[in-house]
Amino acid sequence: MDKKLRIAGAIFGLLAVIIGAFGAHALEKLIDTASITTFETGVKYQMYHSLLLLLIPTFDISQKIKKALFILLLAGILLFSGSIYGLATNNLSSIDFTKIALLTPLGGTFLIISWAILVYQFVKLK
Repeated sequence: MDKKLRIAGAIFGLLAVIIGAFGAHALEKLIDTASITTFETGVKYQMYHSLLLLLIPTFDISQKIKKALFILLLAGILLFSGSIYGLATNNLSSIDFTKIALLTPLGGTFLIISWAILVYQFVKLK
């Protein structure tokens, strides 16, 4: 599980840098300032949670909890940041991403649950 967490963290971190650079250089002339800010929020949250994926193997928690965190963070990043990328660039595509807007809070909820699980795990450490 630790290897999967590290690989996922590294891939999502790599993608955050690539997507962030794309947003900063390619999108700045195509979408408005509010949409750029929204896009950057997706990149930031993706990077924060990529780093968390990289850190989880160092925590003294069970493999079962690590697996649950892996699934929650994977789903959370994809739904939260992914839907934000779609919504921020909605006017550039023939796809109407506003129809998937409810995925953003669902993904955010998965990220929050991940952090809550970590808090609980750390509190119960001796």
